[in-house]
Amino acid sequence: MEKVRFTEEKATNLATLYGRALDYRSAAPILGDKAADDAVRQIDYDFAKLGINRDSAASVTLRAKPIDDWAAEYLARHPDAIVLHLGCGLDTRFQRLAPPDTVHWYDVDYPEVVELREKLYGDAPNHTNLGSSVTDFGWLDQVPSDRPALVVAEGLTMYLTAEDGTELVRRLVAKFPSGELICDVFSKLGIKAQKLNTPVRRAKATLHWGIDDPHELERYGLDLVSSLDAAHWSTPEVAARLRPVTRFQLRLLKYVPPLARMARLVRYRF
Repeated sequence: MEKVRFTEEKATNLATLYGRALDYRSAAPILGDKAADDAVRQIDYDFAKLGINRDSAASVTLRAKPIDDWAAEYLARHPDAIVLHLGCGLDTRFQRLAPPDTVHWYDVDYPEVVELREKLYGDAPNHTNLGSSVTDFGWLDQVPSDRPALVVAEGLTMYLTAEDGTELVRRLVAKFPSGELICDVFSKLGIKAQKLNTPVRRAKATLHWGIDDPHELERYGLDLVSSLDAAHWSTPEVAARLRPVTRFQLRLLKYVPPLARMARLVRYRF
């Protein structure tokens, strides 16, 4: 068993991994992430400390599903793309999407996270782990710039400062001839309410960057394609697989837009 000791925001990697594993174990999984379940079974850690149960895990899978779908759409149109999965944590998106060999996928996170990834997940010829803070921008020099790029950043932007986040966007737009950025963002209210977020609170992490209007990032070279608030993450097909209490909560969100907009999924073109 792999002994895991993470501190501060790095511990949230385990919460989202466990959420995907619980989804896999359910009768009607949304992601069907067998690799996440396999990883959890290899890790010697008291996952109960994370405060994640089947109901709270729904927020993990409901967020990941549209991101997966958007990413799959892009890769179907650009089978020669480079994928940058920023702040990847222990996510198994590479395994879930199973991109063709013509795609080269880079998972980027802190060196200790990458070290654990390499112990948990197998190698693939079209996959590279880069051990670096996303905002230590030297890692970008290791990535070729002559192909279209798909940049995925799930659970990352809110941990960055506005200055680091906008500089990251500038550098990504400047590096590649074209591409898409798919990420989630918190509103300023979402940042203020961070202590109500159980995984964030238990990990003693701090959130910084709140974005109320996704169009704000267009000044840095992006064009907004899609934006979904939390009340609209699930399609009717996905909603049918949810427990009644979760479906009820999602219906309530539609009547309280400020709460729904605390977390958005956004898709940009550049």
